[in-house]
Amino acid sequence: MTDCLIVGGGIIGMLTAAELYAAGMAVTLIDKGHTGRESSWAGGGIISPLYPWRYDDAVTRLAGWSQARYPALAETLIAAGGPDPEYSKNGLLILAPGDTSTALEWAGRFGQSLQPLDQDAISACEPNLDSAAEEAVWLPDVAQIRNPRLTKSLTHVIRDKIEILEQTEATELLIEQGRIRGVGTNKGSIPAERVIICAGAWSGTLLSGIVPSPAIEPVLGQMIIFRHRPGDISRIVLHNDRYVIPRRDGRVLIGSTLEHRGFDKTTTERAKQELKAFALAHFPGLQAAEIEHHWAGLRPGSPSGIPYIGPVTEVGGLYINAGHFRNGVVLGPASARLMADLVLGRQAILDPGAYAIDAER
Repeated sequence: MTDCLIVGGGIIGMLTAAELYAAGMAVTLIDKGHTGRESSWAGGGIISPLYPWRYDDAVTRLAGWSQARYPALAETLIAAGGPDPEYSKNGLLILAPGDTSTALEWAGRFGQSLQPLDQDAISACEPNLDSAAEEAVWLPDVAQIRNPRLTKSLTHVIRDKIEILEQTEATELLIEQGRIRGVGTNKGSIPAERVIICAGAWSGTLLSGIVPSPAIEPVLGQMIIFRHRPGDISRIVLHNDRYVIPRRDGRVLIGSTLEHRGFDKTTTERAKQELKAFALAHFPGLQAAEIEHHWAGLRPGSPSGIPYIGPVTEVGGLYINAGHFRNGVVLGPASARLMADLVLGRQAILDPGAYAIDAER
């Protein structure tokens, strides 16, 4: 019998598996499709919450822990033979935030580098940006990671250390006398004394009817990517909740919509044209670039964006690490470490109270 069964093979599930394996546990991970192919693959890979000062301090604390460790994580994955996840410190330029004083107060409290910019400074920061914004804030330390490459690299590194069962969908939790005993799947039952739900937008559904379900709902995001020349755009740019992310090879990712359509991942021509219009309004040089791909993913929305990390107190041995909304990439390393701390009963990296399943959000 495995020491711990993890349901969900996204960034959260894989990093959690890696933490528990490092502590000496035998770990099995199951995924209804293939590892890293849901929201972990679909997102933008900015290693920061958007407008980070607007989130609860509980999110900032997780993000800060992860941000400090991402360079080493990327180097470890490369050294282990995984694809380069392309960790790149481009900085985050946020146009016309409208609450710069709040941003400055937040930066002071958490020791974050954040600078207000006027129009001339905006142009100097990103010369090819076309913007009438009179003010912006600049976070020079914000990095990105190419999340599809990150998920491939994580899979490469953990596949020889833990048992990975793909195309294995969890259909029920097996509970006896108040304790978890395993998971029923489309391929039969898997016994386990500990189970961690890391199933993203599907996590609440799996727990429904067993415990008061955590408020996790799917929130659709559509994105497009241009094939463009390297070096033309150098900064991550955020404006009115949409963003431009330049990749190392010249591709430029544009995101994203926020849609409540259940588990429907259908892309729409309207969203594609809206994202294209946003991109061209800010970077006219993209007019000659080709839209290479248009896709959608389902974020695991949660109240205030605070994830659920901890035991499901009504069922012994059952845990949850889900509900990261738009921030699964940036919160992943810290969430995984905190989850492992709680499972193993060791000193936690952060006070877990704010992330408890019954905590106020």
